Amino acid sequence: MPQLDLRPRRRDGHLSDYTALSAQVKEAGLLQRSHGYYVAVTAAWLAVLAALAIGSYLIGDSWWQLAMAPLFAMVTAQFGFLGHDAAHRQIFASNKHNDFAALFYANLMVGMGLSWWQHKHNRHHASPNKIGTDPDIAPGAISFTNQGTSGRKTPLTRWLTRHQGKYFFALMTLLGLQMQLNSLRRLFSTETVKYRRTELVLLLVRHGVAIGFAFTVMSPMVAIAFLVCAQMTLGLYFGLAFAPNHIGRPIVPETVKIDFLRRQVLMSRNLTGGRLVDVAMGGLNHQIEHHLFPSMSRPNLRRVAPMVRAHCANVGVEYHQTSLPQAYREVADFIDNVGIGEVDLWRCPLASSMGRA
Repeated sequence: MPQLDLRPRRRDGHLSDYTALSAQVKEAGLLQRSHGYYVAVTAAWLAVLAALAIGSYLIGDSWWQLAMAPLFAMVTAQFGFLGHDAAHRQIFASNKHNDFAALFYANLMVGMGLSWWQHKHNRHHASPNKIGTDPDIAPGAISFTNQGTSGRKTPLTRWLTRHQGKYFFALMTLLGLQMQLNSLRRLFSTETVKYRRTELVLLLVRHGVAIGFAFTVMSPMVAIAFLVCAQMTLGLYFGLAFAPNHIGRPIVPETVKIDFLRRQVLMSRNLTGGRLVDVAMGGLNHQIEHHLFPSMSRPNLRRVAPMVRAHCANVGVEYHQTSLPQAYREVADFIDNVGIGEVDLWRCPLASSMGRA
């Protein structure tokens, strides 16, 4: 667990820490929309997708389609990142326009339900890495806390948890399927869903087109292999993009309250690597800035980063940034340590230095 200097300060001091940064960012004009960027990026990825479809059609019924499947998946993931931006109100000033854009990117292009994603992701943003609040660290196939580890009751689940570091990255191949199934589960639930019919129609069109294309161009065996390969690659890509964001950063006990700046910065990890990483990670490599300013357009995250870094240094808040390979090492070490019960939340300075609820 990272050792953090979190000496208690007065509550009004904590509030002013973020207020001062926010005022500086607004004055710099970094909260303005970037319409041209999103039009250009969307058009570019649509063109790449069309080129892949033409190439796949020309290849025809061949096992070389398995080389095309990961490329389709990686382009699909890029539309998922754009859907993330739209759902965060980064593209348009109008909530309605952002909703329509998110439905296009998420439901139609990725096959993932917008309502499920928003319901889950908004809770994550409110309290990243906080036990009992952040759904991303809730008990599941992987345990992210000692509480989750101790809750394993059978010999098999305990054995799997002790060895979870060995299969964590392999399990990511199922992430895309899990997201799509969770989306359908919410759409068929009794919960209120704003665009239920629209989402269902878009999902039906998306999956119908993908399956129809594969079985039209390829023989059944090749088509099935192509679809499975694309699905697994999509899950792995999403997993590799999401895992470095918060895994291995401090876990917050239920009883601890933290001011907004520290809550978002200390629980997040930024990635170095320049423009290539920006594209590959869909802007999620600037996780600290995204959590501080979730409605900020993606191209402005890189511009605001030096400002945020300097402000954190000024107020004594750790700004954790590392390379992508090192981030994966940190993630793997954390997952391993949780699995064998070596992450002690209560010894983390975060738990002892902040006020209790």
